[in-house]
Amino acid sequence: METNKPFETTATNASASEEEAKKAAAAAKLANRLPEIRLVVVGWRWPGKSLTGNTIIGKEEFRLERAAEFCVTRQTEVDGRQVTVVDTPGWFSAQDTPPSYKEELVRGASLCPPGPHAFLLVIPVGMFTEVDRARIEEHVSLFGEHVWRHTIVVFTWAEILRSISIERYIRREGKDLQWVLEKCKRRYFVINNCIFGEHPQVGRLMEKVEKVVAEEGGYYNPAEVEKEKKPLDENQNPTRDVNELGARPKQNSGLGLSKAMEVEPLPN
Repeated sequence: METNKPFETTATNASASEEEAKKAAAAAKLANRLPEIRLVVVGWRWPGKSLTGNTIIGKEEFRLERAAEFCVTRQTEVDGRQVTVVDTPGWFSAQDTPPSYKEELVRGASLCPPGPHAFLLVIPVGMFTEVDRARIEEHVSLFGEHVWRHTIVVFTWAEILRSISIERYIRREGKDLQWVLEKCKRRYFVINNCIFGEHPQVGRLMEKVEKVVAEEGGYYNPAEVEKEKKPLDENQNPTRDVNELGARPKQNSGLGLSKAMEVEPLPN
């Protein structure tokens, strides 16, 4: 009578390997855990930047009118960690950013001493152009080139993609969006800002931040920007039709925020 021992042995070994992998992942997660997390949120004025801060905090703490010109700092607790979030003045797509706004933007990194663990660069899903890339480079560069090592792209409004994966969207948008992602080592996260209260994605975002800190060996030091500092009015916004607002949802996209479903971040 034939037996299935070889098959059973293989299945047992596979199960044991899977269990070991889970234990290793749990150990790495525990090793990376930080007692506190400090975040600075940057991006356009209108794409859900302040909403992302509210999602992390768990309530409406950041309002557009307060974050239009000045940084706003709030704190919360996520899975036993103290989390500090600094919302910064957003920049416009079709207007130059006043030097005073840029100074305030840079000041945001010093409002969570000794320095932020990560910068969350909020980019709305939509048409991403060369001008959008230039605007990101113009403003993020104010923190110095090393800021990219601590930056995570956070995609908002991904609900409009419906059946299209975020990876397909990234490929579709071409070289300009690819440039941004390559600058931050393709670290990105997709968040749904239409879920209120306790948010299942926030904990995963914090884990991603902890992984970045582990990989980069620490947090962003604001003092380092002084070594690379450029005049705040050196970079000017490229000429653009004032009616053309980049980085926005596409028309007729069927965006229904009240019915938006959670979009899970894909593994990078």
